[in-house]
Amino acid sequence: MAGSKIEKDVFGMLPDGRMVERIVLRGAGGFEARVITYGAVLQALVVPDVKGGYDDVVLGHDAFAGYLAERKFFGATVGRYANRIAKGQFSLDGETVQLPVNNGPNALHGGLDGFDRKLWEIGGIDDGKEPAVTLTYTSPHGEENYPGRLDVRLTYRVTGPTELSLSMEARADRPTIVNLTNHSFFNLEGATSGTSILDHRLTVAAEHFLAIDPTAIPLPEPPRAVAGTPFDFRNATPVGERIRQSDQQLRHGRGYDHTYCLARDGKLALTARLEAPRSGRIMELLTDQPGLQVYSGNYLDGTIAGKGGKLIRQSDAICLEPHIWPDAPNRPDFPSPRLAPDEVYRHHTVYRFAARAT
Repeated sequence: MAGSKIEKDVFGMLPDGRMVERIVLRGAGGFEARVITYGAVLQALVVPDVKGGYDDVVLGHDAFAGYLAERKFFGATVGRYANRIAKGQFSLDGETVQLPVNNGPNALHGGLDGFDRKLWEIGGIDDGKEPAVTLTYTSPHGEENYPGRLDVRLTYRVTGPTELSLSMEARADRPTIVNLTNHSFFNLEGATSGTSILDHRLTVAAEHFLAIDPTAIPLPEPPRAVAGTPFDFRNATPVGERIRQSDQQLRHGRGYDHTYCLARDGKLALTARLEAPRSGRIMELLTDQPGLQVYSGNYLDGTIAGKGGKLIRQSDAICLEPHIWPDAPNRPDFPSPRLAPDEVYRHHTVYRFAARAT
């Protein structure tokens, strides 16, 4: 359609013959967000640089076969519970729930077959001033052993010339837990640039972070102050400036793989800022979630190829994942992930881009 800000096509096919669709949302100039229905994945995010050029800034694959072959969470919507639950076990209203463990002794990102491996349905397309696509998924009671049916509704919307908004809602038919996030891997120099993110400058508006044990479960202690540690990003600092310091927490995470504690109270606020030195791209992340997982791509090991056929290696990208804190079902001192039938789970995150000469 002439003048349309939305395009839809077929991205691939599942082995059972179901079609995976791709929806392209366009902002100003060449800004584009490309979303696929498999895993509600943000497959590409095309953003201008300081010279007026455009690059895709999220890791992933050019073809669907790559997403199907390897579960690496590139751009995926993860749930029912993002991040980790210790030993895959928690108590809910006096009953013990045992989840499959898929990350050492723990449950990670929804288990063996989480939301990132599901085919979502297109619930609506808005080709207006702010182009958007809504995707839906119904997780049945007992899926991955989670209690209750969960109806999830997710909307990607271009809310500014170079701004992408992600809104998620979920409702359950009985008490359950829910914690969703987007797992995009960002490199603001470009997904195929071949450059590390270690010289990206990161700012995180957080005074505290969660220290972890060697399996990445938060330690049984209050959040630690970032002051005086390699985890202090209150002022813009290159990601790699302190990543190789001799610090036990950096050893446990093999770099940064930690949750920063945010004072949000359900209100959208600026949380993080990422700046790339060569392209001049800047990404501001706003969220209403109580935590932000900062993951410096420590487990990317060069065993798979991504876009452009390039091998994906350690520190090729950084994840900034807003969500409820890890292992919160087992920690009454943490923000609660419990969702009752009369409640609505809500998550709102905004990715706002600009470019500036450095």
